[in-house]
Amino acid sequence: MTSHETDQEEFWAGEFGTDYIERNSGEAMVTRSVVFWSRVLARLPKLKSIIELGCNAGLNLQALNRIDPAIDLVGYEINKTAVDVCRSHNVARVEHATILDPIDEPEKFDLSFTRGVLIHINPDYLERVYDNLNALSSRYVLVAEYYNPSPVVIRYRGHDDRLFKRDFAGDMIDRFGMTLLDYGFMYRRDNYFADDDVTWFLLEKND
Repeated sequence: MTSHETDQEEFWAGEFGTDYIERNSGEAMVTRSVVFWSRVLARLPKLKSIIELGCNAGLNLQALNRIDPAIDLVGYEINKTAVDVCRSHNVARVEHATILDPIDEPEKFDLSFTRGVLIHINPDYLERVYDNLNALSSRYVLVAEYYNPSPVVIRYRGHDDRLFKRDFAGDMIDRFGMTLLDYGFMYRRDNYFADDDVTWFLLEKND
């Protein structure tokens, strides 16, 4: 993969995306992800397969593997350095690709998800990622992102047009007729497992 359609893809495929790995790695981050996933998975039956769109260096995939090593895990990631780091953990199959293109997998997954990824997608291309999340899932979809009831653009680490808040779950409910199963909030001032003020929504397909 050598070319991208959007400035945001170039941003995350390049140096900024590589630097992001340094800021978001380490045992404490994996533990935080284990706590997050323990809360989410408590709402679901035992899952056999999960795919993550925008897996970066694999914090979520590592956490899911620790919770249940039997789950078949797959990740897609645009930054090649992050792909290499993620593969080195040996917990998932990791593909180097943009998630704006249609993703062709031989089988559907019990759960497809993003965590802190949709907020960085150019809004004009969001429906492509929504379509991938829907097409790749046999039943459940999770979006864990910064929530806002209406679309807003936030300056991100000194850069314009790199972070977009909106009701991503509402978009998917409207687009695909999904059912909301559960939702929750991970607070940055939690006394033990502080997260990044992320709101998660667990959706179920009705087709």
